[in-house]
Amino acid sequence: VQLQASGGGLVQPGGSQRLTCAASGFTLNDYAIGWYRQVPGKAREGLSCFSANNGNIFYKDSVKGRFTIAGDNARNTVYLQMNDLKPEDTAVYYCAAIDYCSSGTYPPAAYWGQGTLVTVSS
Repeated sequence: VQLQASGGGLVQPGGSQRLTCAASGFTLNDYAIGWYRQVPGKAREGLSCFSANNGNIFYKDSVKGRFTIAGDNARNTVYLQMNDLKPEDTAVYYCAAIDYCSSGTYPPAAYWGQGTLVTVSS
């Protein structure tokens, strides 16, 4: 079982970046997928989640309207499109397999991806 997060990099403020979370060893029907981020010295925060089973999608208020999560069952992959990026979005971004996707709650993850660094800077 593996989650491979990728797509991080350096982006200018106002720019866009798309992160990819590729799952192997399970399908998107087995688990929902959550995207999280962590800044050094701060707790990891849940940003968005997607459930292929019931179509649930939720966003943290701070990213609502700027970030879009989408799943591709055929590729067993979940994407996080990030637009209008701000310096405060700089963080290591992780994806995780979780039991369900529900508003404001992120259950303990069954599996974590390795993280991908997004740096928003001019």
